[in-house]
Amino acid sequence: MISVVIPVKNGGADLARCLEAIDRQVSDADVETVVVDSGSTDGSVDVARTHGARVHEIAPGDFGHGRTRNLGASLAEGNVLVFTSQDAYAADEHWLARLAGPLGREQVAGSYGRQLPHDDATPPERYFLDFLYGPVSRVQRLAAGGEPSFEQTLFSNVSSAMRRATWEEFPFADDLIMSEDQEWSRRVLQAGYELVYVADSAVHHSHRYSVADAFRRFFDSGVSAERSYAAGGSGSGALRRAGVRYAKGEVEWLWESGQRRWIPYAAVYELAKFTGMQLGRRHRRLPRGLSRRLSALPAYWE
Repeated sequence: MISVVIPVKNGGADLARCLEAIDRQVSDADVETVVVDSGSTDGSVDVARTHGARVHEIAPGDFGHGRTRNLGASLAEGNVLVFTSQDAYAADEHWLARLAGPLGREQVAGSYGRQLPHDDATPPERYFLDFLYGPVSRVQRLAAGGEPSFEQTLFSNVSSAMRRATWEEFPFADDLIMSEDQEWSRRVLQAGYELVYVADSAVHHSHRYSVADAFRRFFDSGVSAERSYAAGGSGSGALRRAGVRYAKGEVEWLWESGQRRWIPYAAVYELAKFTGMQLGRRHRRLPRGLSRRLSALPAYWE
């Protein structure tokens, strides 16, 4: 059995679209959907149950990216666990089978799939997704004694799969504000496992963040960086190098694709993300009340 675990909060039409795409999957395995709802007020619980999902409800204050996914996995019955988001939906009916395919190899701890932008995604968001989740599949592993790089630890619970036995050995960290998937990937790589990026297993997933939203999200990413991205060691340099490569590539892509008018916006947007990340990495030097105001998840600081 494959268990699809989805954390939900006011998923609305996005959740319905996500569940409809799961219903259309073609798989030799039995498929169940487990929803952990953290206080929806828009009827998401009823929508999930209408689609046959098992629903477990928690208080909004009990939500945590790693903690809630661990809870969903513990409630699931499948020997394969798939994690996705309420605002993602499968690009075709083979998403699930292709995502779970690499798990037949014992050396593979987890797999994750491609993320395609929605039709209304901005050019900077389109570049961001293609930079991280391009069209070429790959296997990620560490060299003996090596420190994980940004590219090696890339992993996303927007569309990921792992064996139950692997999750039981390596559950998600339940004390991180976000990036529980990146922190998990570092641990399994350091334990000698591999990760597989499956480019032909795709979901549609993108955001139209405002500049302020992007700042807050990357502030939270910075808070988790010391564990999820190896910040502070050689991984800190890897993050900087990836950031420089990303910024240069984005400007070149916008220029060459005839979208030059987006360059000023992209500069402001990326500066907000960079500033948020740097402040988040230094959150221990900030008053806790200020961190709460800068964060996209203020309840974490309580």
